[in-house]
Amino acid sequence: MKKSAALTTTFFATLTMLLTACGGANNGTNVSNTSPNPTTNNATATTNTSSAIPIGIAFAQTSNVALLGQEQVAGAKIAEKYFNDKGGINGTPIKLVFQDTSGDENGAINAFQSLINKDKVVGIVGPTLSQQAFSADPVADRAKVPVLGASNTANKIPEIGDYVARVSAPVSIVAPNSVKAALKQNPNIKKVAVFFAQNDAFSKSETEIFQKTVKDQGLELVTVQKFQTSDTDFQSQATNAINLKPDLVIISGLAADGGNLVRQLRELGYKGLIVGGNGMNTSNILPVCKALCDGVLIAQAYSPEHPGEINSTFRKVYTDQYKKEPPQFSAQAFAAVQVYVEALQALDKKSKVNKLALPQLRNELNKQLLAGKYNTPLGEIGFTPVGEVVQKDFYVAQIKMDKDGSQGKFAFLK
Repeated sequence: MKKSAALTTTFFATLTMLLTACGGANNGTNVSNTSPNPTTNNATATTNTSSAIPIGIAFAQTSNVALLGQEQVAGAKIAEKYFNDKGGINGTPIKLVFQDTSGDENGAINAFQSLINKDKVVGIVGPTLSQQAFSADPVADRAKVPVLGASNTANKIPEIGDYVARVSAPVSIVAPNSVKAALKQNPNIKKVAVFFAQNDAFSKSETEIFQKTVKDQGLELVTVQKFQTSDTDFQSQATNAINLKPDLVIISGLAADGGNLVRQLRELGYKGLIVGGNGMNTSNILPVCKALCDGVLIAQAYSPEHPGEINSTFRKVYTDQYKKEPPQFSAQAFAAVQVYVEALQALDKKSKVNKLALPQLRNELNKQLLAGKYNTPLGEIGFTPVGEVVQKDFYVAQIKMDKDGSQGKFAFLK
């Protein structure tokens, strides 16, 4: 068990209690037509799975973070249909219960509380941001409800508590690949400018990895510029950086702010390579910077071209529905739902889940999911005892835009 995380969990539990409980979220938003309530209010009641087994999905469907959350919702819905079509949990379907986390900590806390106490889910996928996870995950951990982060890549996420794990590889493993790809494209890179969103926990964590990678590669870090995810004007920071003549710019932010920063850097005359962080790893950035997105490098934990039957099926369903290649955030959301489904299937074969009291089911499910191996669209994944994902395959993609900026794609580098 994760006893080493006790102090961390206590700290974040205290922080959660200090946060106000209102505002920020469109609490109670449920994308499903029905809101399954498979248990009574008696915590010792057995789980009624005669209709469906509820799995909570806590993603941002409103706010500026919705550019990422909408991709996650798409991946989760594809997984729901895919696994129900294959028989669900040994004949019993799953039912995804969606709650909107919005873009802040309070929104994630409210969504988690609703899923745990009202919807009586067996486990939760989410939230969208690492910043939200540090506040909301302790809520689930105290309630002994399993949480799988599908896009939480900041350091120390699994260490939040015994019931917290993630399918999203940590930034410390993924981020350096894009810097190395930039050096491969331009071996003459010497000077690097770094930008990061100081109000976002993930961006702050990611920029530390980027800055360490810059130094490890023997490059000169000429400036570190800070901004807010809510900013739209980056003229001052961009000008300050350009005046130092960097050969490479690295940005840790989200789709809207990161895309605007890319656009303004190009408009001000910067012509060097740009590396974007994981928060910019979405096709929703393309309408923001349009033709000026061209050439941005972003490390990936998923490739649509990854071999394997389940990824081929997922890719086809996604492209048929959305007329574009599936992004990493959708694939990771699919993988998180898959982990729950296959862990429930394995558990059901040992002791029928509809005979277990809900607290016991949550506890046994948490142990089962950590013990399994899963052949997902991301490739084969598993977990360490602390809940960290174990994944082999990583990639780097470069944005390629049409000259008029109307269309673009993520082209994976060899």
